[in-house]
Amino acid sequence: MFAAAAVALAFLLLPIVAIFSRVSPGRLVAQLSRPVVTDALVISLKTSGIAQALVLLLGTPLAYVLATRRFRGRSLAVVLVELPLVLPPAVAGIGLIATFGRLGLLGGTLDALGVRVGLTQAAVVIAVAYVSSPFYVRQAIAAFEAVDPNLVAASRTLGAGRARTFFRVVLPLARRGLAAGEALSFARGLGEFGATIMFAGSLQGVTQTLPLAIYQQFDLPPDGFTTALAMSALLVIVSGALLVALRVTLQWQPSRQTSRFLFAPSR
Repeated sequence: MFAAAAVALAFLLLPIVAIFSRVSPGRLVAQLSRPVVTDALVISLKTSGIAQALVLLLGTPLAYVLATRRFRGRSLAVVLVELPLVLPPAVAGIGLIATFGRLGLLGGTLDALGVRVGLTQAAVVIAVAYVSSPFYVRQAIAAFEAVDPNLVAASRTLGAGRARTFFRVVLPLARRGLAAGEALSFARGLGEFGATIMFAGSLQGVTQTLPLAIYQQFDLPPDGFTTALAMSALLVIVSGALLVALRVTLQWQPSRQTSRFLFAPSR
């Protein structure tokens, strides 16, 4: 049992260790100062931040409706929410082109409005939001379903309206699950590659995020692989810092039961 656990842990840990073992800290810092790295980092953080704001704004009401309402077609709606999780990234990218591209379903309408989406940062935002939103919505559904309906009913009985009950009762009770889902969604969006390169391209300083820059730099002489390692290490650090910050934040919040698993459903 312990041997199998050790092998599994080593399998997960060794690739991360290998990234940091191939480049010295000094060389790592030097590589991170290159324009291709700083441009990609800025674009990644900017587009991921906007995408996650959209995920929270639109995904939270969607998750609440799916968690608290039983209606005809609900199961189909849940399947559609989860579908991007299993779509190949290339298929997601093609779907976005077929929807928002110049010849897509909405292409004519967007052109009439003077809006150009493809090969812009807006395309990056859309791609990131599309592939990362299911991670938040699924967790948010579980978090809202875990809220005691008696507390919601008591709030309504005491005269609070639907909106006040949602913001003053439901959201605080579901906060742990919502925060965990958002962290997972943000991390997934930050590492998005396939749909982004298909829909937005890889233009340095415009649409090239860190994963796209890593792919571009991988085979470039003479230090392409070193630069790719440096950017990979940067992504590991950002993702790890995000998870650590979330865990610390959740530990500060009072809870009747604390789970050792970061993405466990809220209670």
